[in-house]
Order: sequence, then structure tokens, then C-alpha cells
Amino acid sequence: MTKKNWRARLVLGLMSGTSMDGVDAALVEISGSAERPRVRLRSFTTTPYRPEVRQRIARLAAGESSNAGVISQLNFLLGEVFAEAALKLCRHAGVSPRQLTVIGSHGQTIYHQGLHATEGGRQIKSTLQIAEPAVIAERTGVPVIADFRAADIAAGGQGAPLVPMVDYLLLRDEREGRVALNIGGIANVTVIPAHARPEQVFGFDTGPGNMVIDALMRRFTRGRRSYDAGGGVASRGKVIEPALAGALRHPFIRQPPPKSAGREQFGQLFVASNFLARRRTRFEDAVRTATELTARTIADALERLVFPRAKVHRLIVSGGGAHNRFLLKRLRELLPQLSINLSDDFGLPVDAKEAMAFALLADRTLHSLPGNLPSVTGARRAVVLGKLVSHS
Repeated sequence: MTKKNWRARLVLGLMSGTSMDGVDAALVEISGSAERPRVRLRSFTTTPYRPEVRQRIARLAAGESSNAGVISQLNFLLGEVFAEAALKLCRHAGVSPRQLTVIGSHGQTIYHQGLHATEGGRQIKSTLQIAEPAVIAERTGVPVIADFRAADIAAGGQGAPLVPMVDYLLLRDEREGRVALNIGGIANVTVIPAHARPEQVFGFDTGPGNMVIDALMRRFTRGRRSYDAGGGVASRGKVIEPALAGALRHPFIRQPPPKSAGREQFGQLFVASNFLARRRTRFEDAVRTATELTARTIADALERLVFPRAKVHRLIVSGGGAHNRFLLKRLRELLPQLSINLSDDFGLPVDAKEAMAFALLADRTLHSLPGNLPSVTGARRAVVLGKLVSHS
């Protein structure tokens, strides 16, 4: 990495994760050097998907039959939605799009296959994020970097998680080992030993984060509630031990890293077979069991896959799951040896962190710097991520 100090610049990050709730947009000011960037959040907004748009994405991501026309139309529709989210944030912050250096758009994942599968006689891994970046560039008048995962997969990696590079740059410490835990639809960890070099960082997806909890909330409330606010529903329930034991037998949970997951592993089929197959299941018990699944898989991953390799002092939590007080209570009970903080304490608001991350990754791409950590994704080498759509 170069030690050159860069002039401060404004970058906008756009992100929609596996929860598929809408588009998070973060406006950040970046300064400092490549090795020690300084990132300050200037403004953050969330633009929810309209219900019919979310349903279309969910059906596609669940693997329901579709065709090229449906995917193409949805790609351009989401391009418009992401562009509107970017412009909304600019208005909210009182910033003209012309002041932006670049927009980094993760897009919306509709398919992710991080492990090899046989296709046409070859072993293929693939990933697909939609939200056409050419539309975003045209509507905003700003260059856009998108399609971040593909370069890592081409280099032999799993294409995820990518946020660990940002965790390393912003959260590493000379004296204490840290784990950055993001609880989105899927939960993932970045392990940063004390005084770590990039090649010493490792990370992986631990399993479901909010995905199963949210699916059960929508199912039992007939769509009126999409998440368990504060963990209130789970706190009133009891663990259904047979359901938890069955869910914990999913092969992904015992799989060694590098590993990444999504709806392909923990989507509708997983929820139906483990949580909805029993008659007269109480709403609170189902949500309590799903919450316990998230807490147990995170704690188990740390105990089996992290602690034997690195001395860790602190867990830094971000993502929507950071608002689930009951889930955090269970993590503190399961991991009493760790100090547990929210990422807010380190200048990275829990809801904005991932959108901020793709702003910083886009900035690195613009400076021809690698954005992946091969020790995390399994890639053969560090590569510059994303594809640039210019606007002249």
C-alpha cells in the first residue's frame, strides 16, 4: 500500500443486503493515506423498497422460475431506485452530486454461489448483483463503481465477505485483537489480531443473522412486521430444542472457512423445514429459537474457528442485528470473555457501516488499490474490485 496522503473527497456508498429491505446510502468524507484512511460519515438515509419491488426481488433470490426479460427489467428498475436513493441523500445532506468524486454501489444480490459447482463440464463459482450502474451514473452525473464481488471470484475467491478490508483499515489496533461482527441477513466476522498485517486478517460468514428471524416475523404477522424490534418477541419465547438441533446440523455451520452464505443456504426452504414443519408452533417460540440459532452459530464460530487462531479481546457489532437487545444479551452470556461494543463507538454507526464500506472500497478502486483480502475470501491474490461506469 502507498503511504501517500490524499486530498479529502466526498464519496457516496449504496448498499442493499440479504434482508432486501431497501437501499442504504452513506455520504462519507475520506482523507488520510491508503494505509490509514480517515472516514467521516456526513449523512445517511435508507430508502425502503416498495412492497411489490421487494416481493419481486425475494422471489428471484429464492430461485423461483424466471427469465432473462424479468431479470433485465428488474436490473434497470433497481438502477432507478438506487439512483433515487443517491439523489435523496444528496438533498438530505445539502450536497450537489457534482461535489462527489465517485459512487460505490454494491447493488442487490440475487444469486451467490461461492463454492464450485459443475456447469458445462467446468467447475464454476458465480455471483450476481443487480441495480444497473449505468442508470445510476446517468441520473446522478457521477462516476459509479459497481459489481465488486466478480473480480475476487475470478481470482479464485468466494466473492465475499468484502467488508473485512474496511474493518482492517478502520478498526485494527496495535495492542488488542478485535473481531468485527456484522449482523445483517447473514452474520459475518472479521478477525483482526493485535498489530495485524493484512495477510493475518481472516473472516467468514458464520450463518444466519437476521434472515430467519425476519422471515418468521413476516410469516406469523402476515407481513405486518418485518423484524423483531429490540428482540421483544424472542424475549417472550422459549427455545424449541428439536428445531434448534435440526437447524444446527446444516452443513454450512460446520464447514471450515473461507465460506460465505446467503438465501441459497438459509432462505425459504431452510425456514420451512426447520421452523414451520411442526403444528401449532407458537410465534414467540419460533422467533426465540431463530434468535438462539443466530447467537449460537456466532459464538460457536468464534470458539471453534477464531479463538484457537487469534487472541481476541473485543467484539465490535454492527448491522441491523445490533438493535436486537435480546440477541446482544445472549451474545454477552455466551461470550463473557469478550468486551462487546457497538461500531458506533468507533465512528461507524451500526446501520450505515456497510454502505460506508462500499464508499471506501470504491475510493480504493479509483486509486487502483486492491479491495479484497485473500486470507478472507480464499482468492489467489489481492485484486482491484469493481467496474467503473464513467459519466461525461
